[in-house]
Amino acid sequence: MPRLEPAGHKKEALARDNEPSDLQVEQQLALVDLERRMFSRLVPLLGPVRAQIAAVVGIECILVITVFLRPWFVRQVIDRGFVPGASGRSVDGPFVAWMIGGLALCWALRFALAGVSQYVAGRAAIVVLNDLRRAVFAHVQTLSIRYFDRTKLGRIVSRADRDVDTLEPLLIQGPPELLSAILRCGVSGVLLFSISPPLFWSVAGLVPLLVPALVLFNRLASRNWGPVAERRSRFTSHLVETVNGVKVLQQTGREEQNRRRYKELLNDFTATLIRGNVRTSWFPPLTGVLSTAGMAALIVVGGRGVALGQVTLGQLAASLFYVFLFLAPLQELGDLFERYAAGTAVAQRIFLLLDTRPEIEDVADAVDPPSVRGSVEFDGVTFAYAPDRGPVIRDFTLRVAPGERVAIVGPTGHGKSTLVQLLTRFYEPQVGAVRLDGVDIRNLTQRGLRRHVGVVLQDNVLFSGTILENLRLSAPHASDDELIEGARSLRVDDILRRLPNGYHTQVGPLGASLSHGQRQLVCLVRAYLSDPAVLVLDEATSAIDVQTERRIQHALRRLCAGRTAIVIAHRLATIRDADRIAVMHNGTLAELGTHEELLARRGSYAKIHEAYIRGQASARPEPTVEVA
Repeated sequence: MPRLEPAGHKKEALARDNEPSDLQVEQQLALVDLERRMFSRLVPLLGPVRAQIAAVVGIECILVITVFLRPWFVRQVIDRGFVPGASGRSVDGPFVAWMIGGLALCWALRFALAGVSQYVAGRAAIVVLNDLRRAVFAHVQTLSIRYFDRTKLGRIVSRADRDVDTLEPLLIQGPPELLSAILRCGVSGVLLFSISPPLFWSVAGLVPLLVPALVLFNRLASRNWGPVAERRSRFTSHLVETVNGVKVLQQTGREEQNRRRYKELLNDFTATLIRGNVRTSWFPPLTGVLSTAGMAALIVVGGRGVALGQVTLGQLAASLFYVFLFLAPLQELGDLFERYAAGTAVAQRIFLLLDTRPEIEDVADAVDPPSVRGSVEFDGVTFAYAPDRGPVIRDFTLRVAPGERVAIVGPTGHGKSTLVQLLTRFYEPQVGAVRLDGVDIRNLTQRGLRRHVGVVLQDNVLFSGTILENLRLSAPHASDDELIEGARSLRVDDILRRLPNGYHTQVGPLGASLSHGQRQLVCLVRAYLSDPAVLVLDEATSAIDVQTERRIQHALRRLCAGRTAIVIAHRLATIRDADRIAVMHNGTLAELGTHEELLARRGSYAKIHEAYIRGQASARPEPTVEVA
């Protein structure tokens, strides 16, 4: 009987099936397809550690020599350590002792050099992987906001963490191991041929069977590891999103549904991994069978040679070592191919991220203005986040004079906050222009523009550290006293000092140790310390209670004094102080004027004002009545 699922669940699954995959979204944002050939991109990563790689290769060559010395010592003991005589064979004690000593020295040298090789390779790996992590981290900071809007956080984390780690066995261990395998296979073949051509051909006859198997195995492994890497990124992404949204999940009681979704992603990953392993699981047994056949053929051919006096017993014993050294590297090539397939699969995704160019970049002759007066102009601006969703801003024109304070009001979702994104050039309008002091902001450097335009959002971000460390983001060279003086100027010093450790209080991840209001106060001080010419407050007081808001009205006036201020707010006290009020409706400028002018018109603003007054009245607590 088919399993019945809720209709909502089916709709969600159908919607997921119809949406482009996460990897397709990344390719759309990168404007390039996933690159399949990775060798030319991976080799340059080894440039900074080429000396260490050369040292490891040299050590591997010495290790190969020690490997081939061991069969030689065994051969000498068998052929020369037992001397034939009239009463049978006698042991040449001193000679055997020397051979055993040489054999022990080979083993000791192998262990010592292997340790040195691991150390040097490990140091090289740290350099290469950290360089790549830094490159990914630095590049992520340059990407435009649209990339983060459409890419899951967990996928970005996976690129810089797990995916980079997966490259280490390929980049650092792979080249020396490949060289060692080739040397062991080649040298053992030459030595086998020098002892007896029939011995060599008895084993070499297996190569035509093994090489096609290697090629097929490499193709299957390459096809397998791409989907495996993609499925791994999916459940990692889901894990990161769960950690970030755990409060919402617990509040809405969606833990069980979310757990099932994570289980589905894990099962999908496991099934993909198992399917790939099934396709390639035949290779180790095949190489084992071929190795056994090679040993059997060698014993038969070698035994016949000993019986005919063509090969000594010591040569046959050494040949048994050589045949193992000849076939074992061919088996190791399977592991190397699989490692290469896994490494290239994740490298494709890392380089896809690195190939993603920022949507918004500075033009060649961009200007970094040392100072600005603070004139802001939106000139016929039309903007849509996606072409198929329609414009959010439509033919919007607004001019704000230097030092003027303009409030922007309107219903939620009508484009107010989008204006902030356009002014700070996190997005660019499809039509029209945004100007600062009469200069199109596309002709200014992004760093210079954002240095002169300060923004305080409703949900600002604090970084792990103390309050002073967060304030120092806006004034890197300021002393502690100068930072504290900024808080005093806004009259919020006493609130911050009442925290458990005052200005040295740890704010926690994203400021989680502070209340929403306390976080906003820190962000207001941070904006004041940056001293921008244009200040944008986007619902900056919406999360602050009325009593606290009264206390910081002076802070807001102080913050806006002497600079252009664009205030997006819904609280009457914040709006009424503005020089002018702009009313937005469906992305257009519906009304513009002072508080009194707009009330007199009895238009959109008057309706918003009346609704606010009614809401405030209904929110007031009823007077308590004492009963005697």
